[in-house]
This record gives sequence, C-alpha cells and structure tokens, in this order.
Amino acid sequence: MKSNELLHAIDIIETRPGQTQLSEIPAEFKGIAYHSGKVSTGFLFVCIKGYKTDGHLYINQAAQNGAAAAVVEDFQENVPITQYKVENSRQALASLADKYYNHPSKKINLTGVTATNGKTTTTYMINSILEEHGLNTGMVGTVIVKTGNKVEPADLTTPESLDLHRFFSCMVEEKTSHAVMEVSSSGLELKRVGNVDFNTVVVNNISREHIDLHGSYEDYYNAKASLVRTANKNQWAVFNLDCPQTAPLVNETRASILTYGIKNRDADIVVDNLDLSTGRAHFQVTLKNKHFFSFLSEQPDSINVNLSVLGLHSVYNSMAAILVALINKIPAETISRALLNFKGVERRFELIFEDDFMVLDDHFANSGNINVTLETLQMMDYKKLHIVYAIRGSRGVTVNRENAETLAFWAPKLGLDKIIATTSSSYVGEKDLVTSDELEVYKEVIDQAGLKTEIYEELPDAIAAGLKETQKGDVLLLAGCQGMDYGASVCLEQIQEIRPDLPKSKVFAALKNRVAGV
Repeated sequence: MKSNELLHAIDIIETRPGQTQLSEIPAEFKGIAYHSGKVSTGFLFVCIKGYKTDGHLYINQAAQNGAAAAVVEDFQENVPITQYKVENSRQALASLADKYYNHPSKKINLTGVTATNGKTTTTYMINSILEEHGLNTGMVGTVIVKTGNKVEPADLTTPESLDLHRFFSCMVEEKTSHAVMEVSSSGLELKRVGNVDFNTVVVNNISREHIDLHGSYEDYYNAKASLVRTANKNQWAVFNLDCPQTAPLVNETRASILTYGIKNRDADIVVDNLDLSTGRAHFQVTLKNKHFFSFLSEQPDSINVNLSVLGLHSVYNSMAAILVALINKIPAETISRALLNFKGVERRFELIFEDDFMVLDDHFANSGNINVTLETLQMMDYKKLHIVYAIRGSRGVTVNRENAETLAFWAPKLGLDKIIATTSSSYVGEKDLVTSDELEVYKEVIDQAGLKTEIYEELPDAIAAGLKETQKGDVLLLAGCQGMDYGASVCLEQIQEIRPDLPKSKVFAALKNRVAGV
C-alpha cells in the first residue's frame, strides 16, 4: 500500500527523520509488523507496549531486518529509520491494519461476544446455528480461528489487531458472510478490537476475574463494558438481565437492545418449563415482547430447545445465541435443530465419561463460573459428588480465596464433606505454578469451613484418589483451569486400567479432536 495513503489512517503527532540513509521512506510499505522478528524489507514497524516487554526496545533490530519506518509512542535515540510519534501505538496498529486490509470487518456480518464466563461456548453455539442455516462462517476464539473452510489453532483469546484484521481479510477472500468472535477484557483494553465493525455485541455476564491483570475490578468491568458503551445506533446489543453487573449496561449504549433471562421475567425472551434433571436442559424459549422482533418474516411465539450439552450455564449461553440468530432472521426450527446437534466445547462442563458413574470436566475459572457449575450439579440426579480441584496457579491470592470460598459455600448444599486438591506441579508451566500464598489461602478457607481436604502435588495422584472414592451412580468433577487441562486424559487412562473390559473407543471418545492437554 502507498506509504502516504497508509499513514493517513493514523494521527501523527510528530515525525523524526532517521539517522542514516535508511531514513528515506519508500513509495509503498510492503507490510506491517509489531514483532521485530516478523519484519521484512520495506515494512512499517509498530512499537507496542506489552505486559512483559516493550516494542520500542526492538526498533533497531526491526531496522536491521529491513523496516522502512516505525510508529512509536516515544522517540528513540540513534535510530536509523524515520519514526512517527502517536498517542497510542496500539490504536495506531488497529487503524493501520484496518486500512491495510481494506476495512474487511465492514464486509462481514460480525458478532462479538464478551463475558467473564461462557464466551467460548456462546461463540461456538452461534457459529453452529449460522452453519446450520447454510451460511459460510468465520470464528475467532480461544480454541481456534476459522476463516471459511480454513482452521488454525488460536494463540490468544483476542488476537492482536494486525492479526485480527488479517483474519477478517482471509474471511472476505473465502467469501464468508457471517462471523463470530470472542472479545476478551484484555483485547478491549489493549485496543486489539480497534476499528472492528461489529453488527451485534453480546454481554453474557461480568464477575470478578483478571483483577491482577487490570489493576482493579472497576478497570476490568469498564474494559468489558466498553464493548457496548462504544456501540452505535446501527448495531444490536444483547444483554443477560439475570446478571446484576450486566443488566445496568442496557442504559449505557446507543445500540438497539435485546435481552434474555431465566429469572428476570422482564426480558425480551425468557425460559419456561426448564428441566435439568439429567444435566442436559430441556426448555421453552418464550418471545415476550414480540414487537421487538417485527423485523422477522415469521414470528414464533416460542422455541423448543433440547440441549445435548450439560449445564445451567449452557442454557444462558444458548439464550444469547438464540437472540443473535433471531437478529440474523434464522428460523426457529433451524435454531432448535442446531442447538440439539451442538456437542459442546471441551472443558466447559464437558461429559468425558458415562457408564456406571459420570466424569465431568470443567475449567472452574472463577467464582462466577464455579457458582453456575455447582448450581447445575444441585439440579442433577446422582448419588454423591466428588471434586478434584486444581488450585489456580499464579493468579493471585484474591482469585484463589474467592474460588475456595465459593467451593465452601456450595459444599453443604451438595453434600460435600471433602475436596481433593492438587497443585498439578508437573503439568503446568512456570507462569501457572501455584505459589505458597495461593496454597495457604486455599487451605485457610477450606479449614475455616470445616471441610476435609487432601492436597496432592501431582495431578495423577489427585485424580486416582478421586476415582477411588467414586462409586456407582456418583459424579466425579475434574475442576480447574490450566492445572486441570490434562485431567481428562489422565483420568480416562486410569479408568481404562481400572476397567479393561470397556472398549478403548468408548473410554477415550472425549479425547477425539481435543486441544487442551494433548
């Protein structure tokens, strides 16, 4: 792209010429990069400040690799290439990427989903409904990035803006009409979704998470809320009225609003006749305020839903997906069929084994997630619950205290008198190791609650202890984030040893196409 045309996409405060003959700006930039190692001859290098390092430190390396110029927030001394100073280089990167790829998100019907819990499952549900309707779809999320028929593993929940706009450009090339993406709080705060043109934005829930990352709950909340606060009158915004943190945001957006709820009967769509006795929900969605759906060619009074995935949280996620589908004028029968065929996302209250007892795998990230998971278990029929819990490593005392307190709150309601815990030492990297303070706060809360606990350093030992106590008709819950990623494979291998009579195809079926812990 012509250099002057691309640079017009950003607000340049000041320009500083380079110190050598390399300072001459080419007529065209051959590409854009924010990592010096990905710079080639004729590239524009954008220096962004990250949590662990600062791109400004690598500007000379980028020049050596062929960068023609650099975008900076602070001028660097003794740099051979021209520097363009901007107020926020992350926003500049988003604007440059959007311009470079010719505004690809404007050419796609795009839905963005944010939540403390449920982003991934909701995103997959929406994609499944869109595909069921015969649409060529794209998806950007924690697990994969899908651009039409091409799929690749995801590196970040919300990719850096340059990568994100490249993905959208690939979707346009693949003739993708609709796409859905997870929008993380860090993605919002770090301008990774800068210049993205959403048709619909969804806020499922907001609860305490990533406090250490954002500095405070208020900063985290405001990052999440910015998705709808910046939405315009030409967009749709979908809200969960049952979430006390999410509901007030309906008054803080210019977008057209649609709401859902299970407990709150003032929502535009509500749940009736909910049955969760088997863990798989059966219910009816009633369209209460039908005048809001005047854009539909056919207006159903209700939609019958049978979910194949487990959990109360799946009901909430499906409600958000249903509203997105209705906004996109997808028939009720297609919605019902797609949700029945949807088999779920790994580690989201995933049923990994079902024979004479049941094993569930859940990422158990924070108190909000734990509450919904354990509330679902309270509504299910089984004899006894056993929990193997992977303590969250290097996430701070606050999150671990809240998680332990939530476990303690639910223990008497679920008949739990003991929790088996693990630090998963050999199964996590350095950034996820459980600190001594995190271990101590877990023990402190559980002891104060009068609960027994067994703590194992190694994940296989903890799971073996859980399986030993699990009897016919019981449920074993593998609970935890990074420390439990390998829990399913470890558990199923131990079950195979205990029950060699069971076919391997049955025991290990849940590991097919699995990403985590393989």
